[in-house]
Amino acid sequence: MKKTILLLLPFAGLLWVPLYNRHDPVLLGFPFFYWYQLAWVPVTSVLIWMAWKTDKQS
Repeated sequence: MKKTILLLLPFAGLLWVPLYNRHDPVLLGFPFFYWYQLAWVPVTSVLIWMAWKTDKQS
């Protein structure tokens, strides 16, 4: 169950577009719309790793 939640978090964070469909705040010249999605790339990698570790331990 924990593994499923970890793998569904990126979907929940990225499929709800009105959450991040805005310009501000800007980070390093990137509007929020872009850097929010780019930030999910390493976060998703960590979540997949955590799901793998959870699966490996059980």
